[in-house]
Order: sequence, then structure tokens, then C-alpha cells
Amino acid sequence: MSNLIAFQGLPGAYSDLACRAAYPGWRTLPCASFEAAMDAVRGGEAKLAMLPCENSLAGRVPDIHRLLPESGLAVVGEHFERVEHCLLAPKGATLGSLKRAHSHPVALGQVRTILRELRLEPVIEADTAGAAQIIAGRGGTEDAAIASALAAETYGLEILRRNVEDAAHNTTRFYVCARDPAWPPADATDCVTTFVFRVRNIPAALYKALGGFATNGVNMTKLESYMLDGEFTATQFLADVDGHPHQPPVQRALEELAYFSRELKVLGAYRAHPHRLAHQGR
Repeated sequence: MSNLIAFQGLPGAYSDLACRAAYPGWRTLPCASFEAAMDAVRGGEAKLAMLPCENSLAGRVPDIHRLLPESGLAVVGEHFERVEHCLLAPKGATLGSLKRAHSHPVALGQVRTILRELRLEPVIEADTAGAAQIIAGRGGTEDAAIASALAAETYGLEILRRNVEDAAHNTTRFYVCARDPAWPPADATDCVTTFVFRVRNIPAALYKALGGFATNGVNMTKLESYMLDGEFTATQFLADVDGHPHQPPVQRALEELAYFSRELKVLGAYRAHPHRLAHQGR
């Protein structure tokens, strides 16, 4: 388990890249699904899991919101990874020889400009690294993949063009998860607390539940709602706030939230990533 971090996807995926950026020198463990990555940590095979929770263009990752609260894992950190799409192809291919671009549908939606410029037919694959693997195995000069530079290195492909994404701010945020919590000291600055809650089914319950964060001056940076068990009346919320659960303002706000909630579970407290700090107040 020592210095092994699990992720969902094939070698060369953006989650693999995030693991290497956040934990240089660690070995990475590719997993077929988010559940498998979580199981690797629960079972002691891996020490940590790198799980994407939201992207600045595509929005939240629904599976993580659904799986994480019931996983038994704790959020012990966050990581922001800039998504830099590359146009990859086998040796011998040129921009003029290409006819098709393979990738995950979200990635294809983020590179529309180059698809139009080169008149490439988009071909949907299960993931970006998988697309690179397919192109490497197929060979030829007419098919390319949209994937990371790490995928090019992993599968022996040429990078015909870097940074082909339409938006320069394309960034994915990850939760770093472990079997046990690792809260910073209560007096630590620049902390983030992640929690889930369900409010009582009464009028203005959410308004009353969240009022404590406003009155205590606690900044809420994320609030996502989603259904539980397919019930339209059973809604759970996942939230991030600035601060530590044992700091008085956050503690008072959480106590007020608990009063108006049917269930409240703190998933983790951890240090804010430098990307978050650099963009505060914008």
C-alpha cells in the first residue's frame, strides 16, 4: 500500500497525470471504475485515491457525488489539474493526413475549433487514454486521439499539436481520499471542509439550514444537490466551505445546519490547494 495511489481509467489518463503531479514519485494504480479505485483504498491495496469531482467546463462528476458519501473514505486533500488536450497520432501521420479524431465525448466537446479547422470526424471512445491506446494499436495516418501528453508517452504516439482545447481555463478538481481522516490542526489557515447533508422536508428548511454560514461569516464555495434512490423528495446536498470544523465560526454554522437537517456527515477537512488560493476573490 505504501506510496500507491489509485485512479479510474487507463495509464495516461488525466487522473493518472493528476496523481503524478500531486504525488511525485508515487506509483499509480489504474482501476476500471470509481468503485474499484475506492475499493483499492478500502482494501488496503492503495494508500490514496484521486477522484475527479468537477470540471470548470463540464461541471460535476455525478458518480463521485453518489458514491463518495457511502464509500467510508475520508477526503484528505484536493488537487486542481489543468486539462491540456493534445492531438496524438501514430508516427508518419500529419495534420493533412488525418480524417478522424477519437476521444471521450466530453473531450471532443472541448476541442471543436480544431475539429472544424482540420475537418476531422469525431469518434466517441470510453475515455481519452483508451482512445490513445486504440489509435496506437490501429496505426495508420488517418486516425488521431485527443488525450494528454502523458498518454502520448505511454502509448508511443506523436504529438501533432499541443493545447488544442477551446478554453484555456479548462481545469478539473479532484478529491484525494484515504481510509482515515487526516484533519489539519484546528488553528491551521487555508482549510476546506467537505460535508453532505439532508434537510428536513419542511418549508424553508434549506434556507434556515444554510443561514448559519451567512451569520457566522463562513464562505460556502460549493453546494450541489442530487436525488437519492430515485426519489424526487429525497435530496442530498454536498458542500465545501472555507475553514476547519473545529474553528468557532464553522463549528457554530455546522451545529445550526445539524439542527435543521435529517443527516449531516463531515467527509473531510484538508488544506486548500494553491490553485484555490490563487483564485480566491475573483
